[in-house]
Order: sequence, then C-alpha cells, then structure tokens
Amino acid sequence: MHPLESLFNPQSVAVIGASHHEGKIGNIVVHNIIVSGYKGKIYLINPKGGKILGLPVYKSIDDIPSVDVAVIVVPAKIAVEMADKVASKAKYIIVITSGFSEIGNIDMEQKLVESARKHGSRILGPNVFGIFSSKAPINATFGPAEIKKGNIGVISQSGALGIAMIGKAAEDNLGLSAIVSIGNKADLSEVEILSYLFQDELTKVIFMYIEGLENGHEFMEIVKKKPEEKKIIALKAGRSRAGARAVASHTGSLAGSDEIFDAAFRQAGILRADSLEDAFNWVATIAASPPPKGENVVIITNGGGLGVIAADACEKYGLKLYDDMEMLQKIFEDVMPEFGSYKNPVDLTGQAGAREYELALRRAFENDAIHAILALYCERGDAELESLMNTLIRVHKEYEGKKPALYALFGGEGTTKIVTEMKKDRIPAFYEVEDAVSSLHVLYKAYEKREEEEIEDIEMDDDAIRKIIDAAINEGRSRLLSHEAKEILLHAGLDVPPFRLAGNIDEAIEYANEIGYPVAMKVVSEDIIHKTDVGGVVLNVENDEEAIDAYELIMKNCHMHARRARIEGIEITKMLPPGTETIVGATTDASFGKVLMFGLGGIYVEVLKDVSFRIAPISKKEAEKMVREIDSYPILAGIRGEKRKDINAIIDSIYRIGILVNKFGEISELDINPLIVYEKGAKVVDARIMIKVKK
Repeated sequence: MHPLESLFNPQSVAVIGASHHEGKIGNIVVHNIIVSGYKGKIYLINPKGGKILGLPVYKSIDDIPSVDVAVIVVPAKIAVEMADKVASKAKYIIVITSGFSEIGNIDMEQKLVESARKHGSRILGPNVFGIFSSKAPINATFGPAEIKKGNIGVISQSGALGIAMIGKAAEDNLGLSAIVSIGNKADLSEVEILSYLFQDELTKVIFMYIEGLENGHEFMEIVKKKPEEKKIIALKAGRSRAGARAVASHTGSLAGSDEIFDAAFRQAGILRADSLEDAFNWVATIAASPPPKGENVVIITNGGGLGVIAADACEKYGLKLYDDMEMLQKIFEDVMPEFGSYKNPVDLTGQAGAREYELALRRAFENDAIHAILALYCERGDAELESLMNTLIRVHKEYEGKKPALYALFGGEGTTKIVTEMKKDRIPAFYEVEDAVSSLHVLYKAYEKREEEEIEDIEMDDDAIRKIIDAAINEGRSRLLSHEAKEILLHAGLDVPPFRLAGNIDEAIEYANEIGYPVAMKVVSEDIIHKTDVGGVVLNVENDEEAIDAYELIMKNCHMHARRARIEGIEITKMLPPGTETIVGATTDASFGKVLMFGLGGIYVEVLKDVSFRIAPISKKEAEKMVREIDSYPILAGIRGEKRKDINAIIDSIYRIGILVNKFGEISELDINPLIVYEKGAKVVDARIMIKVKK
C-alpha cells in the first residue's frame, strides 16, 4: 500500500472550521464531501456546535476520534494555534487556509510543519483548494461539487486555476481520477503526489500546472521511474521575466530558467504545453485514445482546402501521411465520387454526407495499413448535421480502442454543436484543424519508445581533483585559476593540450621549448576574468625571442589595465590548429541542481543563443541528443564539402563533465570555451571553474 493511500482513500475525515453559513468555504467543503458520495465517517468541528447539512457538529477537536484526513479552513493564525492538536488526531492535514509563505509569513508555515512532524502527520498545502479522489470517492474541495470520474489525474500549484480546471473538465466531459492542489508545498510536494498517481490503477494521464520546483532533481528521479503506460502533460508558468516575478509573488516559489525547465521536461519524457487550451486538448486525446500501432496517418475530408491545411500541419509536426496510392484507391474506391481524390488527404468532395463518412471511416478503421485517422468536416449550407453527428459518434464508439481517430469540424453553430456532443461522449473532437493535428502529434510523442541508457561511472583521478578543489576552498577562493581548471579536466579524462605555468621569463622559454612552438601565452590571475580585454593573451608565439617579448608585453598590459590584479604567472600552452569551436558548460540551477549546456562557439552562443541543456548526469545517448538538438548541428555533421567532425569526442566530453559536476558538488559553474573539435578528437583550449565556498 502506498504511504498516501489514506490521503486519497480516507476512511474518516474531519473539517476544522466547518461553517453553518451557506457560501462560506467551511460550508462548501462539507457540502462537496457529502454530495460526492463519500462513505466514510465525517466529523465537523465548530465551537458553536449544532448541525451542518444534517451532520452533528463537535465543539472541539478533542471530542472526536483519530481520523485519516483533517481539512483546516480556519484563519491562518488559528490554524497555527490548533496545528498541534489537529496533528495528534490526523494522519494527513489539508490546510486550505491562505496567508502563509505566499505573503511572506514563512515562520507561521514552518510552525505548521513542525507540529505535524512531531506527531508523524503530513501536511498538504497550505493555500490549497483541497483534494478530489475518485477512489474513495471524496470531493474535499471548495470548487464545483460535481466532478466526473475518469482516468485523468491533475496536480495544480494554483488553487484558483485548479478550481477553474474542474469547471473546464466538466465542460469538456473529462473524467478525473484525482485532482490535488499543492499550494505552497510546505510539506507534501508534487514528487510524492506523482509517486502515488504512478501506482494508481485509475490514472492513465497526469496533467500538472507548475509554477516552480525546489526539488527538481528528486522530481526527475521519480519521473524516470514512472510506468511506461502513464503519460504526463505539464504547463509551466513563468516563461517571461514578468511571469517569473508574478510566480514569485503568488506562491513564494522561484521560477527557474525556462530553457532549463524545457530541457528537463524533454529529458524526462514530459510533454510541455504552451497554453491551457493545448494542455486540455492533449490530455483529452491521450485519455481517450489507444496508442498508435504505426506511423501511417490518413486524412478524410469533404473540403480540399481543409485537407491542405491539415496536410501542412502534419508536415509541420512531423506526422507521416500514408502515400500508397494503389492501396488508398483500393480502400476508398467504393466511397469516392468520380471527381474525388484518393491522394491523401482523401477528399470525399463537398457532396459527402453521413453515409459517405460512415463508409470512409469504416474502411479506415478496418484497414491495418492505416494507423491513425484525422476526419475533417467543412459545414455545408444544406447538410443534415444531426445525421452526421449521430453517424460519427456511432461509428467511433463501434471501433473505439482499435486505433486513434480525431475529428475537426469547421463551420457555424451546427458544427459547434457536433463537436460539443462528441466531447460529451469523450471523443477527441476539435473546432480547429491545427488543434486536432497538434493533439495527434502529442499522442505519437507520448508513446515514443524511450531508451534508458545506464550512466556508467568512468575512471577519473578523484584524489587529484579533490586535492585541487580543497586547496582552493582552504584559501577561500571561489574561482579556480585557469591552469587548475585544466588540471581538473585532464584528471577527468578530457583531452587537454600540454600546458605549464611560468613564474618568470626563463621558465616561459623553458616550458615553451618543452611543449614545442608555436605556443599561446595567457596571464593567470584570479582578478582578471577577461584576459583579452586587458591585453593578457598573445597567440602564435613562434620562438624564444617572441616568447620573451610576449611575456613582457602581457605583464606590462596587465600592470597598466589591472594594476591591483594578483598575477600568478603566465600559462604556456600548445597552439592548436583551426577547428570548429564549441562550448561545453555546467551551471547550478535553483530547481534542478547541476545543468549541462552545449553549443557552437562564437556567434552561435553569443548572439543566436543556439544551445541545448540537460540535467546532469546524463547518458551518452542523451548527450548525443543534446548535440543533435542545436540548430547549427549540420555544421558539425559536415555541409558543403566540409568533413564530419568527431561527434563522439564531443559526446564523451559532455558525458564526462556531467559525471564530474555531479560527483564534485562544490563545482558551481564550469565552462570549456572553446572545445575545438576536429575530424578526429576534441581538445580543451580554455576553461573556467567556479566552486562553492562554505561561509
């Protein structure tokens, strides 16, 4: 039994702050519990006593036995004062009350959690609208009373939006297995709720509204373990800077970098929606459709224009239109008028009515070469829409579960009514062609085969890396010197060309000869971040005389432009031949922890921001996806006569960096810029590492 079973299927529930007044939250919650058909014990608490909706009211929490769930709807200050008593009576406490961390009252929220933990109780909230579970069944929310049962689980960080979702779900006839408001997430988070829904046999698809994640790494770990048949759609708010500020003021959570959330969802196999409309369309389609058994999509339409729009959308989303003309003619020959078209989209022409659609749909459902159907209808002035509606619903129900079939009907009141009625029968029907194609695309994405590859530990000189990091920490330095960063990368197994740190001219000449000309010479100083800006770099040094001149020039420039900089010496490194410059980096995200970044160097990263992200560590398969994801990947693959670069060397470098930053948590930032890639091999040219120093 899952630890949260008593929350979703409680045998007894108490409402602290049950109200005698209709319209008050404490009255609505009681009403909803009763009308939901809840069969367990209900205890109502209000100092006035009496009866509410026919149920006896207890004056004190002391007067009732222990319960599985207690719902608190009293003001925040009183909720905190009562928390200890409530926690001694209830396994789970749903704190609907607001006025906690979302408005800055963090201490009050913490006291709630401390009281619960003292008694081994758990808190959902505060600042939530409650919970609905079809398993009990119980509707312990202050939202709409009528919630249809089904296979969709909803997790919402926003209370008001969650209530609106219940209304929208009812309008679209979507059946819910559960809907949970997590609010401020003072205790229970989306991670634990997900773990329950993953094992809940009633839930097929999960819709999440997220404003922020504080436990992104844990979130990724639980999603990786989800059963293959469970699908997740997420709507993440806070894309824009304004949106991020609104999120912070709304729930007290911080919105992480949108690009990082995007990458994390992609990495975990979560389908991200850009709007509520998309989210509901996708959820409804996945909830009502079987998985596609192949890639062949057929469009059936009565309007050529509508078919062309659908075909364009299919190409945009990467859906494959079945193009075997001989087979298409064989399938639809007894349906098609002389002036119709067998070419996919299959055009039944404007004269097609209920009979023609029934025959065409039956042919498409029964032929195994067709794996998914998009049926479109353009309203005609003389059409018998009632007959068409009944036919579409009847035929779909007859073949339900055989293969995905989505419908888009365009026109006036008549087609609007058909779509509405089809939705009532939980058939994926849409007012817009684009929405239908987008939803079919997401259905295919949801059932894409995901290959999980093990992340194997690799041989690194852990002791040498630890020694460098600890030395810097002991000195109170948060920035490693460039030669220290290179040493760490060398010990991690990356290809770092020979380098030495020279403390004077004689050493510079000695090391340059050891390494072999031509060399590059760069100032090493914790106080100089951008070496080129102060004249601290000289390239293509060809001989001893040039090495002397370069050394003196670098020292002169640095003393002139960065007088107070502490100079450790001059780094002498092998000058590399030209190649393709890339950048590999790692940073620490507030939500997900260590994050990897890859892109081409120069203009691609500085101006075009053509980069990809992943949450570390990653498999080599995921690193390969990361490389292929950037728009400028063709440059690496070889275009216009250019030879293909060593993609495997890049993948290995990213893979090693992922393991390095995950293993050594003190590394807060890392940049290899550039990592030069050749037809064979990839070499580190410059590196920067920041470490977190304990205060």
